[in-house]
Amino acid sequence: METSKDPKHNPDANPDPITGQPGAHPVGTGVGAAGAGAVGTVVGGAVGGPVGAVVGAAVGAVAGGLAGKGIAEQVDPTVEDAYWRDNYRSRPYVESDYDYDQDYAAAYRTGYTGYSTYAQEHPTYAEAEPRLRADYEKQRGSSRLDWNRAKQATQDAWNRVDTSVRGRRDNDDYWRNNYQSRPYIESGYDYSHYAPAYQIGYDSYTAYGLTRGMTYEQAEPHIRSDYERHHGNSGLGWEKAKHAAKDAWHRVKDTFSRDNRSYR
Repeated sequence: METSKDPKHNPDANPDPITGQPGAHPVGTGVGAAGAGAVGTVVGGAVGGPVGAVVGAAVGAVAGGLAGKGIAEQVDPTVEDAYWRDNYRSRPYVESDYDYDQDYAAAYRTGYTGYSTYAQEHPTYAEAEPRLRADYEKQRGSSRLDWNRAKQATQDAWNRVDTSVRGRRDNDDYWRNNYQSRPYIESGYDYSHYAPAYQIGYDSYTAYGLTRGMTYEQAEPHIRSDYERHHGNSGLGWEKAKHAAKDAWHRVKDTFSRDNRSYR
């Protein structure tokens, strides 16, 4: 297997957009971008209706020791930029004669990078807003939006990553506390072995199930490929890991289906 690739030509390396070095985010850009595209920002500010409300709370867990790493490593700026580039026009505050690259990109970037920088010290958007405003004024570049028109996009971006980070923690806690009750768990393996499999199951439901309408059986070849590419050295081969991945997939699916009905 090839182990050293130029990250600039290897999307699976999840390169940092500034340094070009391989990223350290929870998921690879393939599953990560699709999964994050389905995540709404509801905890702390509702966005996106029932899909956002449920998937935002249900999105995948941080694998094993990743849960203890800094917030910055749980926020992928490449994924966030791609999400807002594709979705900004759907937001009610966006003005039709302003575009993403020139005007709104700086506002969104201030929100998601600001969360990485300030969330531990200032856990709410309201607490962080003065510092975010100062950052925006320094970094707005050619944007025609003053702060009063930019701040809604900044808060949108902040809320989206806040929901995602907290959702990962919640799901990681759930499986950490419940995995031993599952019939496929084998002696000699602890949560650190199974965590990547649960993670890939959560993320894959949003990427393949919700976004592309696949069943688990249809998506399994892709999930296996993703798992072996990103977690092949986790100590748990796919034949043992697939049951946990399927379990996590169906838990997110069932949660989404149940909560989505409450909006009807």
